[in-house]
Amino acid sequence: MKRTLGTCYYPEHWPRDIWEEDAARMVASGLTWVRIGEFAWKRIEPEPDVFDWGWLDDAIEVLGAAGLKIILGTPTATPPRWMLDRHPDMLAVDAQGHPRKFGSRRHYCFSHDGYRQDCRRIVTHLADRYGRNPHIAAWQTDNEYGCHDTILSWSDAARRAFRDWLAQRYQSTEALNRAWGNVFWSMEYDSFDEIDLPNLTVTEPNPAHVQAFRRFSSDQVVRFNRVQTEILRARTDAPLLHNYMGRETGFDHFDVGADFDIATWDSYPLGFLEDRVGATPERQRRYARQGDPDFQAFHHDLYRAVGHGRWWVIEQQPGPVNWAPYNPSPLPGMVRLWTWEAFAHGAEAVCYFRWRQAPFAQEQLHSGLLRPDSEAAPGLAEARQVADELLDAPEVAPLQATVALVFDYDALWSWEVQPQGRGLSGFDLLLDTYRGLRRLGISVDILPPSADFDGYRAILAPGLVRMSDALKERLASLGAALLLGPRSAARDADFTIPVPLPPALPGLDVTVSRLETLRPDMPVPLTGGGHAKHWLEELEGTAETVLATETGAPVAMRRGATTYLGAWLDEAAMIRFVADWLAEAGVETMTLPEDIRIRDTATERFWFNHGPETVETEVGPLPPAGVLRQPL
Repeated sequence: MKRTLGTCYYPEHWPRDIWEEDAARMVASGLTWVRIGEFAWKRIEPEPDVFDWGWLDDAIEVLGAAGLKIILGTPTATPPRWMLDRHPDMLAVDAQGHPRKFGSRRHYCFSHDGYRQDCRRIVTHLADRYGRNPHIAAWQTDNEYGCHDTILSWSDAARRAFRDWLAQRYQSTEALNRAWGNVFWSMEYDSFDEIDLPNLTVTEPNPAHVQAFRRFSSDQVVRFNRVQTEILRARTDAPLLHNYMGRETGFDHFDVGADFDIATWDSYPLGFLEDRVGATPERQRRYARQGDPDFQAFHHDLYRAVGHGRWWVIEQQPGPVNWAPYNPSPLPGMVRLWTWEAFAHGAEAVCYFRWRQAPFAQEQLHSGLLRPDSEAAPGLAEARQVADELLDAPEVAPLQATVALVFDYDALWSWEVQPQGRGLSGFDLLLDTYRGLRRLGISVDILPPSADFDGYRAILAPGLVRMSDALKERLASLGAALLLGPRSAARDADFTIPVPLPPALPGLDVTVSRLETLRPDMPVPLTGGGHAKHWLEELEGTAETVLATETGAPVAMRRGATTYLGAWLDEAAMIRFVADWLAEAGVETMTLPEDIRIRDTATERFWFNHGPETVETEVGPLPPAGVLRQPL
């Protein structure tokens, strides 16, 4: 697989007389791809049903003639102001009942039928005009589904669609009342028209109601997106993609990804460190100019699965951004490191956002590869360096990892609906587990519960709140080492505690009799070192205890190849426990320094230093932002 670079470009932002120069400079910088069009609806259709194609025809020809491959975006993330005159009720509504108004972007509700039809219309026009254009090498639908908390809408359109979704799912209010336990607090419904959205209640709404709304909202994204992909499939043979976000869990990306050829995501390591990683202040200081060592890699591995093996970084941070609480400059060399890290995890392309920094509007302090005056910004030299290095680099040879980590959006919604402790998140549990594996030098495949797990020696599924009997049987039958918990199989499909009590795993006599969530200042010490933090379950049963508290209470129990872990472990306990568990599974590990991470392909091992100091490793000293490729 050939590795390529690209950028994001907005010809409508710049004078026509510099387009050729920009295109030539992109090619001279070693870039192959250029993404355009995803925010240009008003320039394409300045008035309803009045189109101006000339400028876009011209831009596509200029960029394509220079030798660039174009990714054309559908502009449905930024409907023009006249659209609100056509559909005054198309705006999403927040949980407090306030409309999310025009003046930025993503100002629409996924459930609004009229807006969806206008999206169908504009995408059809675009695809009819450019679907067979030889310069258009890929298509992107919309932009960053879920960004700015835009999946959940509490509008009248969403209310009507939710009622219909519930009627289709449950068929009768009697069945819904039984499934949700609505006898509690006299919450029974006599008609689907009585069911409201689960917001603005006096105290917390029924968790089954909220979980259903989360599933419905995800299905609305799938429905909205499929309108566009079906139009494009009929009119182009170019691959289809969407740009997902970091730590965006509002919709099921695997469901949406089923309609695409490639998954892409927007990687902003410094912005995410402050905004989404959940790092301690000490960790934020240490990695302020490098980004968290595991957060980007976690998403690389996730979106590789969402894309069925094909994935890109379509927006790579090239300098300071404008939207995080603090926006430092990257350490010299980090743009290069982030790019090579993506390639090490199997990316086909890395595209930098953006070509030129905008001197106006909301993102005027968001760096590009060029400054607003068209002089080179520091990131351009690092992109050029990677382009030169790619000329002599072998093509990526994918390699199935020996270890799989199960990622389930439905489970993450369950944690959000009922965290049981302040700030507890299934995403953080998965990231902590992934971080522990990476500290042990393990390359990881992140997979959905529906995946084929054949060939893996070890499978981890922490926090998988809902597990069907079929999934339990399938995982147990693989013969791989299986590590489940905490909270695995804790609820059924309608958010009820199942009986027999969880986890009810085949052949494993373990029962969670009670659980507690722990104050941050009250971790529970474990035998051998380290602590349980956040979440601790009381376990009963005849399975062998393989980890216990210092008072002797079982924390992890095992029978055969299946282990149930009833606690959220801190980093020290995680590394120690998982290292022992992997050793028994025949998986070789190493304990890496805090800042060092590795990633294996079929032919190379990549070493990365995410820290601010030079670190001695078995392959020699790695300077800050250092990258080393070791043949295997």
